[in-house]
Amino acid sequence: MRAASATHRTTGLKNRIAIFQGHPDPAGRHFGHALADAYAQGARQAGHEIRQIDIARLELPLLRTREEWETLPPPQAVLEAQETIAWMEHMVLVFPLWLGTMPALVKAFLEQALRPGFAIATAPGGRGWTRLLTGKSARIVVTMGMPSFVYRWYFGSHGLKGLERNILSFCGIGPVAETLIGNIEACGDAKRAQWLARLRALGRDAR
Repeated sequence: MRAASATHRTTGLKNRIAIFQGHPDPAGRHFGHALADAYAQGARQAGHEIRQIDIARLELPLLRTREEWETLPPPQAVLEAQETIAWMEHMVLVFPLWLGTMPALVKAFLEQALRPGFAIATAPGGRGWTRLLTGKSARIVVTMGMPSFVYRWYFGSHGLKGLERNILSFCGIGPVAETLIGNIEACGDAKRAQWLARLRALGRDAR
């Protein structure tokens, strides 16, 4: 079944926002958790509707074949996440950069959730794909040990571009904005407070 398309957001209207925490540590306590909570706080203060999903707390078996991806029913936790994805107008995905890209757990979640029949469908005539999640925007928030400009300019943001172009845009989600937070281990309290304030502001504006 095709997911319900979200109404395009208009200035003055409240928005439905889904925040996906992508740090693989289910214990929390990382700066990425504080960033997601700051975004949610700002959004709630502005009257937006919020749902939060901690990917590390979901039961996520790996998909190992194309047949499983196309025909195996998703587990209950993924079905509930799909309901949130269908409901949302704006997605916020927060994760640490691991080996130049998203952690494996985030990729496993996206493979489970963005299935044929929900996120994409075969185009008429069997040529190509139809995007089923149009009308939804996204922001990706990534923390990393290296300076963010090194990741962006030297490494070309390769892993991030793959997520944006080959996964989110492929399903129709866009535009996709980025917040890259570098030198995370060296960030002092003042710098972290600035980033938390920035995320609260983005939440208030549903951006």
